[in-house]
Amino acid sequence: MKTKSVDVKKILKSNVMEVVLLIITIIIAFTATGFFTSSNLLGILRSSALKGVIAFGMTMVIICGEIDLSISSTVALSGIITALTAGKLESLGIMPLAYGVIVGMILAIAAAALIGVFNGFLRTRFNIPTFIITLAMMNVLYGAAALLSKGFPLTSLPAWYNVLGAGSIGPVPVPAIILIVIFIVVHIIMSYTTFGRAVYAVGGNPESARLSGINVKKVKILVMVGVQVLAALGGIMCSSQVMSAAHNFGKGWEMDVIASVIIGGASMNGGIGKVRGTFVGIIFLGILLNGMTLMNVSEYIQYIVRGGLILGAVLVNAIQFNRSGDA
Repeated sequence: MKTKSVDVKKILKSNVMEVVLLIITIIIAFTATGFFTSSNLLGILRSSALKGVIAFGMTMVIICGEIDLSISSTVALSGIITALTAGKLESLGIMPLAYGVIVGMILAIAAAALIGVFNGFLRTRFNIPTFIITLAMMNVLYGAAALLSKGFPLTSLPAWYNVLGAGSIGPVPVPAIILIVIFIVVHIIMSYTTFGRAVYAVGGNPESARLSGINVKKVKILVMVGVQVLAALGGIMCSSQVMSAAHNFGKGWEMDVIASVIIGGASMNGGIGKVRGTFVGIIFLGILLNGMTLMNVSEYIQYIVRGGLILGAVLVNAIQFNRSGDA
């Protein structure tokens, strides 16, 4: 009876990024003082969850061959809509703060969905690159958030609202539970549904997808809606964690969100990527940022490291793709 030999070299070549990430994680874990404390590890989960839920939506967008840079402004806007609605409903005597915040969250998610529809419509109707559309919308939404809040933090939020961003069930942070639930849902959608297969098909070759009967425009609009809705959820969790909402919340988040997706193995050209890869990217980025903070690494150096990681991940993915194409 013949036994199959394991080709270690081949495994390492096909999982270069994973190996590099594992080595960096081990180095950080044993270098950063206090890394292995339970409070620090749970803190990594809590902080990673806020951007992580958005990263799963961004995974669908990038696999579909698109991008959304406006998610950072949606994070701020959703928190402001939630707090503003709750405060207004209470001041008008319509309902108490505890219930008004629920209406605010619903309105925030609905507004985010409409933003996604708008972005998708411009993309599919006028064939404008989503990079341009969402770059413009990032500024529009940032301005809208500043106008609604008048430049000041809003704090009209009930005590129970804090649970969403800072609560725990036993030792596990509530944001981490939300992250895992969203991961499971998006993983199922992308791996086991017709819509998920359509997203891969559209990202791989839109014309072939159209000829095979897939409604390309509908798919593109739906993924743009999905990432915006998850950005609103991230914004609600963010405002819940600090019990306030401000127009500058989420600023720069788009970099970390996209980095998580790219580090996870998704291709910016579309058609390639895995939700579980993004999950690995989220946790790794959380560990990296946490480790650098514990080691008192300058914020400016952290930006350099983040940018280098994205570039490195893109290069590794491109090399692996070219090799598989030549094979």
